[in-house]
Amino acid sequence: MGLAQQYNLASKYLKYYFTSGNRHDVHSPFVYALIEDVLLDKSKHAAFAEIEALRKQLLHSDETLQVTDLGAGSLISAGNERRVRDITRYAAKQPKFGQLFYRLIQYLQPARILELGTSMGLSTAYMAKAAPKAKVYTIEGCPNIAARAAKNFETLHLRNIIQVTGNFDTVLPDVLKQMQLPDWVYIDGNHRKEPTLAYFEQCLQFADEYSVFIFDDIHWTPDMEAAWHTIQAHPQVTLTIDLFFIGLVFFRKDFKVKQHFTLKY
Repeated sequence: MGLAQQYNLASKYLKYYFTSGNRHDVHSPFVYALIEDVLLDKSKHAAFAEIEALRKQLLHSDETLQVTDLGAGSLISAGNERRVRDITRYAAKQPKFGQLFYRLIQYLQPARILELGTSMGLSTAYMAKAAPKAKVYTIEGCPNIAARAAKNFETLHLRNIIQVTGNFDTVLPDVLKQMQLPDWVYIDGNHRKEPTLAYFEQCLQFADEYSVFIFDDIHWTPDMEAAWHTIQAHPQVTLTIDLFFIGLVFFRKDFKVKQHFTLKY
């Protein structure tokens, strides 16, 4: 990410921070309850310390990996060899978002979880720990990163994760057929408009009104913002929540009027 892009993102975040709402600005009972029971929940769980201890180890690792980048480019460097510590620092989601996923999964109780973009597997771990009886399918394009994530899953004693390695364009259709009904879809890979919208449409064919889709880095570039606005306008989308770094998408038919919220988190 260049300096101009970093400055632009920081400017967008400041605008978001000073204009986003809270529970007092919300008239939807569903969203109000989600804010109260999930976004404002600060309780700690044993899984948090376990996963964050692993993150700390990875952030101090001298290990390097040969990386195949299939997305919109690295936030780290242009070379193919990258340090595990850098991948963890720049590509892994912040702890507060992993912990948000944990709480949201416990709140919504999805049984079939799909993640596009495993990276080091920290977000995957939060999701898998939140729902031990759920099946968590996670797709990673780079074989070496996928193999390193598998070691992390072993360290955390996770047994409900199904790893798939390959280009999303190639493997996603078969994964969706295997899943049949994805209750939860987290798209954290590629970060370009057209592929993001293509994955959205593919997943939507298998989803139902109680599925939730989560999109990463919705304000990262104008291209991703354009994808986010297109998703918001989709006729099957009835509710979206913009938390700046991620966007939540709901399809529930009991929401009679399409609603979009930007909430501080």
